[in-house]
Amino acid sequence: MKVYIPQAVAKEGTDYLLEHGYEIKEGTGFSPEEMARDIADCDAMLIRTAQCPKEVVDAAKHVKIIARHGVGFDNIDIKEAETCGIWVTNTPQALSDSVAEYTLSALLMAAKNIRDCSNAMYRGEYAYKNSHKGLDVGGKKLGVVGFGRIGRAVAKKAYYGLDMEILAYDPFVKQEQAPEYVTMCSWEALFSGADFISLHLPGGEANRNAVGAKEFEMMKNSAILLNVARGEVVDENALDAALKAEELRYAVLDVQSQEPPKEDYPLYKNEKVILTPHMASNTEECMGRMALHAAMQIHKVLSGGQPDWPVNHPKF
Repeated sequence: MKVYIPQAVAKEGTDYLLEHGYEIKEGTGFSPEEMARDIADCDAMLIRTAQCPKEVVDAAKHVKIIARHGVGFDNIDIKEAETCGIWVTNTPQALSDSVAEYTLSALLMAAKNIRDCSNAMYRGEYAYKNSHKGLDVGGKKLGVVGFGRIGRAVAKKAYYGLDMEILAYDPFVKQEQAPEYVTMCSWEALFSGADFISLHLPGGEANRNAVGAKEFEMMKNSAILLNVARGEVVDENALDAALKAEELRYAVLDVQSQEPPKEDYPLYKNEKVILTPHMASNTEECMGRMALHAAMQIHKVLSGGQPDWPVNHPKF
């Protein structure tokens, strides 16, 4: 059986597939036409961030599973896969701790003004720190928006590791379902009450621009925003304006509405923003786990079983 892999993945995944007798077919390009051609004779696909629209799914005549390397699956036409009888899976247990570690490192970098003071030192401005003091985080309130695996990992590490108070918003999580150190609250209470806000909600049209001008007006002027979810959940033009109006102190965006951003991306010029290239899960260990977990789902399905982490219910 043949597994189509459009983008390179860690050897933990490819080694597993080869050890279990699968042939690997590497992709020739990322356009829908190229992917549709590449997938036509394959039995499964292991996909990272490449787009998998309807035309690619429709060309996957022999495919039984599309295994997503990661958690989000907004790059795959889930409904079409379901209609075509194709499982779609993700790897939710592979990256929570890695993303949580990134989130807290980004929080500390922004709070302590590390990037700006470091850049100033390279310019010979050693005294820059005197007029650009950082913030302590212990005892401050961290608002976690989206309380799934990653949000919970962030909350746990922030509470036990940094002595922070934890607020969380998730319409699907009740107070009794949260750890005792977490206060579940309303959207408004979180945005108005938190000193740091970390976004971990799903992407897609339902949450496009979910965080915009109204939320920035509610936030403390000293608050710091972290987006480790999807770029589209933040109204970036409104964020740019809010930072310039000093409605919040700082923002760290690991994700952007277009990746990579164009050269004229307005937030490139905003000194109150730290941008990173969608790298929260980009560790050697995490990339290995994601590749391996995705490969394991492929083997389960192609061996006649059901996957551990399905995100759809295919119609057979």
